[in-house]
Amino acid sequence: MIELEGLTKRYGEKVAVNHLTFTVRPGVVTGFLGPNGAGKSTTMRMLLGLDHPTAGDVRIDGRHYDQIRHPLTYIGALLDAKAMHGGRSAFNHLLCLAQSNGITKSRVAEVLDTVGLTAVAKKKAKGFSLGMGQRLGIAGALLGDPQILMFDEPVNGLDPEGIHWIRNLMKSLAAQGRTVFVSSHLMSEMALTADHLVVIGQGRLLADTSMADFIRQNSRSYVRLRSPQQERLRDVLRQAGITAVEAGNGTLEVDGARSERIGELAAKHQLVLHELSPQQASLEEAFMQLTAESVEYHAHAETGPPDTDGWAGGPGSASPGAGGGWGEQWAREQRQKKTGS
Repeated sequence: MIELEGLTKRYGEKVAVNHLTFTVRPGVVTGFLGPNGAGKSTTMRMLLGLDHPTAGDVRIDGRHYDQIRHPLTYIGALLDAKAMHGGRSAFNHLLCLAQSNGITKSRVAEVLDTVGLTAVAKKKAKGFSLGMGQRLGIAGALLGDPQILMFDEPVNGLDPEGIHWIRNLMKSLAAQGRTVFVSSHLMSEMALTADHLVVIGQGRLLADTSMADFIRQNSRSYVRLRSPQQERLRDVLRQAGITAVEAGNGTLEVDGARSERIGELAAKHQLVLHELSPQQASLEEAFMQLTAESVEYHAHAETGPPDTDGWAGGPGSASPGAGGGWGEQWAREQRQKKTGS
């Protein structure tokens, strides 16, 4: 179990983490979400003793990280897939970690097989792709067979098979009663993986709740209807105290009523329904709604629409520089190609 109590980190006048208090419990995958600059990485670094809190406390099974003998056997973490000696082979990289934590050599071969790197175990890590580096980092986190695992952006660089594999791995680890804490910006994947969510913004706690409750509390849920007897259906619903609003394309939308009740009313009055579907926002939509006030870095659209080559003001536009910033960059590149510089 991971416990944070009033955790705070300041860098000069900048407050990166602001009085965070929450608990990451075993048996579920807990997603750690927040916009860029929210303080997620800083929080994880403090958990591992890589940064020291300005105030507050963070504990792993009741102890600070630096109080744990052979910490890899208690908590495994992947914070940076590039944190390895490029001149060492995958096997030797893990062997060094194993020897420093009293872990057997045979365990190195086991985790390499688990992450699918047995065939390249003797190859130097500097030649690995981003996805292979991620797998090696995950192997390092699993090395001590710990009860607590922490991953920061674990699917970066992985192909679809790898993403599916790490998703199932995290779920199976949680099913074994382990504590799994994972940070990611890939909302669609987090929605398939996490059971519980901790959301922060500008260093402050915004939500600590189940996935289902988070989406329900931060988005609109409604029922969508289509019927060739729309007017009669609206009358029936109105008599039952249910308001249906036209939403275009021959559909109706109903807030505050369950689809089961609507279906029963339609059946009772022999009304034909072509569609009766509960609608709920995605995790991404709910996240955007909650964190709208906490986004630190805002991107803005370019002044001109991109052409088929993906550059505003590129070959498909009236003039090379018409698209503003990207168009000017494109124009510079074309001039450089002509001059050979």
